Amino acid sequence: MKIYNTLSHQKEEFTPIEPGKVLMYACGITASGDAHVGHAYQSVVFDMISKYLKFRGYDVKYVRNYTDVDDKIIAKAAQLNKDPMEYAEYIMEKTDKELAELGSAKPTVQSRATESIPDMLQFIQTLIDKGFAYATPEGNVYFKVSKFPGYGKLSRINWSENRDGVRKEVEPGKLDDKDFALWKAAKPGEISWDTPWGKGRPGWHIECSTMAMKFLGKTIDIHGGGRDLVFPHHENEIAQSEALTGQDFSHYWMHNGLLKVNGQKMSKSLNNSIYLADLLKEYKSDVIRFALLRTLYRSDINITDELFPESEKHMYRFYQIFKKIQEKPVSGQEDVTDKYVTQIEQDFIQAMDDDFNTSELFAKLFGWMDFLAQELANKNSPYILSKIVAKLKELFAILGLLQREPEEFLSFVRHKYLAKTGLSEEEILKKIQERAEYKKNKQFDLADGIRNQLAEQHIALQDTPAGTVWDIEL
Repeated sequence: MKIYNTLSHQKEEFTPIEPGKVLMYACGITASGDAHVGHAYQSVVFDMISKYLKFRGYDVKYVRNYTDVDDKIIAKAAQLNKDPMEYAEYIMEKTDKELAELGSAKPTVQSRATESIPDMLQFIQTLIDKGFAYATPEGNVYFKVSKFPGYGKLSRINWSENRDGVRKEVEPGKLDDKDFALWKAAKPGEISWDTPWGKGRPGWHIECSTMAMKFLGKTIDIHGGGRDLVFPHHENEIAQSEALTGQDFSHYWMHNGLLKVNGQKMSKSLNNSIYLADLLKEYKSDVIRFALLRTLYRSDINITDELFPESEKHMYRFYQIFKKIQEKPVSGQEDVTDKYVTQIEQDFIQAMDDDFNTSELFAKLFGWMDFLAQELANKNSPYILSKIVAKLKELFAILGLLQREPEEFLSFVRHKYLAKTGLSEEEILKKIQERAEYKKNKQFDLADGIRNQLAEQHIALQDTPAGTVWDIEL
């Protein structure tokens, strides 16, 4: 199995610290507002990675955090006239429900920053004692970047270049602009904890290093997050963690790509954020996950107006095929080889072992769906087809796909389409009855007219021995 390591900028053979076990940490969500599609993407990617590693036989301990104390949380709570901790609690509970509906399993450990304050204080004090950090008279504590020679090895940042968008902290008492906050002095009325340096709260970066070490140890196998976290967040995590322990913090650094909306960076300032709750009202989780995973996880995704509708169209076809196979009577169990299911598993493992290449995997999936459709048309054995469907469902459960009852998914999409077009199922059935009468009276032109009229509204009719049935054509 090969994984692209941001640290080395190349694919590397995956070799865990302890054979058969994987220690993985992924940076989670700051509870300052509703979860958006970017949060969904990160969750889906590392959920998939965790599940695939388990499929490959590893005992995975996966830790993800919530940042529940932060400048943004305090500002948003003040704006809403709410207590910051109560507001963060509300956001975390809401996000948990949405991620569960999205199909992302809870990690082995889901930790909140405020649950590890004593550990952070000990971490910071040790850095001070070692000369890697210093406290200011104002009550802030900063990491001394000049004391850590390896600073910049993850991001390969060029300090002479303009660093737009970097969280710069220009505070009294800082010795160097590159130094970053480990602990922040509290402003009047803010949530705070007592420390040797005065009342304050943790800086952004110290949280993840502390929680990763607390639950996983000094050195972990995989540390992940969005590519926007490479600098400064993950760079600072490396500096403070390795300064503390003198050991590598993580052997593999994995970063999912960034999201754009119709070519623009998704941001609140552009008012183009896509919230997860809204997506889940419009689409089943299969559709959202399929759309997000069609692109290799470390590539950027451009969310166009057609991305999710196009994904829904493909998923609709897949479930149509499954339903037709499900409805075919299976007579006995024919003596067939397992060459099809064996090939599917080989294709799956080959793609996923190559840095979780879902782009290649989905190309294979389309091929297998075409094969099923062709075999259905050729009236080949439903036993063979059922075995293929079972294997696809087993494997793609790792990606959170193809797990629904076909009719449930198809019915949801049909009714959504009818609601948007103003059609009703009763109207369609009435048209089908009228067409049947025309055919009975040999008025075939009028019968064809009804078929054509419905076809213009993307309603397809199919005459079967049991009668005429209808479906939508997306």
